[in-house]
Amino acid sequence: MCIGTPMKIVSDGEPRPWGEGRGVRQQLDVMLIGEQPKGTWVLAFQGSAVRVITADEAVKTNDALDALEAVLAGATNLDAYFTDLIDRDHTLPAHTEEVKP
Repeated sequence: MCIGTPMKIVSDGEPRPWGEGRGVRQQLDVMLIGEQPKGTWVLAFQGSAVRVITADEAVKTNDALDALEAVLAGATNLDAYFTDLIDRDHTLPAHTEEVKP
């Protein structure tokens, strides 16, 4: 399984810009997404920015990664990590509905 992490572009750099996220600071290869201005959030994997994301996506992704760390540490109640899903209507997408003959 591959897990990307949200990183914010914090400075322009030659040949690569610097990104920070989840306590890590590293230069990012932006060949897949092109040059991005400082302040842009990206999803990074193994030193490469693979796509631009919104600040909201960065928060939700970090919450999910925090939940994964909590599970690995033995936590069982994960509601605090997924507050955006707690009161959501639990319906399946239309394409998953049973097809009747």
